[in-house]
Amino acid sequence: MLMTKERRPAVRTLRGWALSVLQEVGAIHECEEHGWAKDRADPHARDRAFAVARQHPPAGVSPEAATVAVAEILDETGDTCPECLPDEER
Repeated sequence: MLMTKERRPAVRTLRGWALSVLQEVGAIHECEEHGWAKDRADPHARDRAFAVARQHPPAGVSPEAATVAVAEILDETGDTCPECLPDEER
């Protein structure tokens, strides 16, 4: 039986790469209803994302630029979806 290794999808931008790394390590996830990225507030997952950025940046990108991209996504991502209503309003 032929076994193939699962390939990561091709990412066209540094921002897209950073988002995929953060999702892969479990630092962020998508709102099930609206698709917004939400921060999981997991410090270990954040550490893993920065380690990936430093050790395995995308081709042609410095480790410093990759870590900055990851940090920018984390800085702009909240722990709630902006379109979801608070629990008391539902």
